Amino acid sequence: MVRRSVLLLVVLLSHLVACGGGEAPPPGPGEAVVDAATGKDAAGAPEENPGDWVKGYDLNRDKKPDVFHHYARAEDGTDRLVRKDMDINSDGRIDIYRYYDEKERITKEAFDLDFDGRIDVVNILDEDGKIVRKESDLDFDGRTDLWKYYEDGNLVRKERDTTGDGKVDYYEYYEKGELDRIGEDLDGDGTVDKWTKKRS
Repeated sequence: MVRRSVLLLVVLLSHLVACGGGEAPPPGPGEAVVDAATGKDAAGAPEENPGDWVKGYDLNRDKKPDVFHHYARAEDGTDRLVRKDMDINSDGRIDIYRYYDEKERITKEAFDLDFDGRIDVVNILDEDGKIVRKESDLDFDGRTDLWKYYEDGNLVRKERDTTGDGKVDYYEYYEKGELDRIGEDLDGDGTVDKWTKKRS
């Protein structure tokens, strides 16, 4: 079921690639999602200001908006895109959030991969559009349990919470794209107790 949902997400993303996200942090795993029928957060507005006004678009022509563009009004009267929200499976809940900076470059994006109303993956991008961090909820329980860190678009470190206690206890470090070493916190005190070297 999850695999089918992820496949559907990838297919629909290819059709919605022109729709985009920005500067304010996206909702984290387990936080409220936007109600696509109103363009407003289903459980209260996010802490960050999504903009001054919203415009909805009906891409699948079912007479209900499924893409929402949030704009901020500048002092000179111009409007700047700050966030785009997308309901890609037409269930009335937002599945993708994209956030933009003052130059309308995507800086953050968040995805509900299994369409359960909770964010599962958050990507943080640099000004060139390269990913610098990815946060994932691997078991879809509403909590982040995997963090990936990138430099110049290349994976350099992974951190995992393997026990579900909210603490990182497993680390992977990469050199030139190859796994270099693994660290494990065996007693949950926040420090690595065991290192395993992976490269010769």
